[in-house]
Amino acid sequence: MTDHDAPAGAAARWRASAQLPDTVLIDGFHALKHTLRFGGELRLVLTADPAGLAARAGQLAPDVAGAVTAAAVEVPAAVLRELVPRPHPTAVAALAVRPAGSQVTERLRALPRATPVVVLDNPRNLGNIGAVVRLAAGFGATGVVTTGSVDPWHPQVVRAGAGLHFATSVARLGADELPPGPRYVLDPEGADIRSVRLPDDALLVFGSERHGLSPELRAGADALLAIPMRPQVSSFNLATSVGMALFHWMSQTPPATP
Repeated sequence: MTDHDAPAGAAARWRASAQLPDTVLIDGFHALKHTLRFGGELRLVLTADPAGLAARAGQLAPDVAGAVTAAAVEVPAAVLRELVPRPHPTAVAALAVRPAGSQVTERLRALPRATPVVVLDNPRNLGNIGAVVRLAAGFGATGVVTTGSVDPWHPQVVRAGAGLHFATSVARLGADELPPGPRYVLDPEGADIRSVRLPDDALLVFGSERHGLSPELRAGADALLAIPMRPQVSSFNLATSVGMALFHWMSQTPPATP
């Protein structure tokens, strides 16, 4: 642990860094682990439990344990609560640099593309967006694009995504700014998704939790697809639907032979 920062100095640095427009809050150990693991740039790491942090890092993330402990500055729990309204149970929080929007957009639009892009049309639930980012990272999707007013880098989204924003490309774009590629729109009136082979450069488009898909994006679909569901069940959760669609895409390619 570094010892050159007194708690008051660390708190002042935190407040100053938090005001920078490209700062993103990394809340909790798992988000911090993934930020480091996937190349995120940290500005400051604070912990109220340095011994617990070191033990957790050594057990759960030995690949980045040295970087975690070297970056962490100890502050009292009361100071951490003052700086982070709802501290994570792991008693660690960090500030990181949000990737430049132009760089993210360039990665999303680059062709040829080996994995799909997930598009969420005007999503409202922050936890759902974070869960989708986590799924996209796990499946190796190129990225997650949202339309609408919600920032997909909102602190609650990053927390729900366990910091895996840095493992994929996440951006908010207008409906007329989506990356290139064939658009496969999930819709109850579509063809059974099991009957369709999804190309690697697909855009997988999902409507919002409450209002579904906008007419604009539905009209621009290359194909409408439906995930089969038992009658009289209203709907699947958004993140669950994304997970099933990505699994269907992945299952089209047999696993590599050892």
